[in-house]
Amino acid sequence: MSKRYLAFDIETAKVLPELVTDLLAHRPLGICCAAAVAIDRPSANIWHGGMASGTPAPRMTPVEVQGLVRDLGNLVSEGYTLVTWNGLGFDLDVLAEESGLPRECAELALRHVDMMFHVLCTLGHFVGLDSAAKAMGLQGKVVGTRGHQAPILWAAGKYSEVIEYNVRDARVTLDLAVTCEGRGTFQWVTRKGQLGAMPLPRGWVDVERARSLPLPDTSWMADPPRRENLFRWFPRVSNREHG
Repeated sequence: MSKRYLAFDIETAKVLPELVTDLLAHRPLGICCAAAVAIDRPSANIWHGGMASGTPAPRMTPVEVQGLVRDLGNLVSEGYTLVTWNGLGFDLDVLAEESGLPRECAELALRHVDMMFHVLCTLGHFVGLDSAAKAMGLQGKVVGTRGHQAPILWAAGKYSEVIEYNVRDARVTLDLAVTCEGRGTFQWVTRKGQLGAMPLPRGWVDVERARSLPLPDTSWMADPPRRENLFRWFPRVSNREHG
C-alpha cells in the first residue's frame, strides 16, 4: 500500500435530541474538537478551542477552524492522503461552514478518500462504519458512547472523554482503510445480518475519481441516494457537473 493515510473526524458542539438523524438540518452545528490519526505517527493530532483560563472552549471559533483547515492542507502537502468515513457529506461540509473557507474545504474534499462515498458510488447505497468495522474483524466505536452524546459530554466539561471518543473514531477509520486495502476487499454486515463484499482490486480512490465511477444499478431501491447531493455545499466554481 503506497498511500500515507491520515484519518480525520470531527465532533460537533450543538446539543441535539437523541432521535435526530439529520444533523445538518440543525446547522450551524459548531465544532468542539477534531482529531487526525496518521498511519506512521503514534500520537493523534487534536484540535479544539481554548479559553483564556486554559480550559477548552465550548466550540472552536472561525479563526481556530481556519487554522484547522490550514493544518489539514499542510499535512496533505507533506504527502498524507486524508481519509474519512462520510467526510464529503459531513465533516468537510461542517468545516467549510465553520471556517468560512468553502473553496479550500472543497479542494480537500475532492483530493481525499471518503470510503463511504466510494462505497455509495460502487454499490448505490450507504453503509455504516460500525457494520463495516465488525465485518472486517475490527473494533468499532467506543462501547457505551454514542455520537449524539459528545456535545452533551463536552458541555459538561468531560473533555478528555470526548477527545478519546473522537480519536477512537479516527483510528477505526484508519484501521478500516488499511485493512480493506491489504485484503483487497471491503465487507460489511447487511441489515439481514449477512456478509456483503465489494472488491477493491486497486484500493480506495479519492472523491474526484469516485464521483466518475459508472452509476450502479439501483432499480431495486424505492428512493436511492444520489451521489451529487453530497456536493451541494461546494462553491459553484468547484462543483463540476457529474452524474
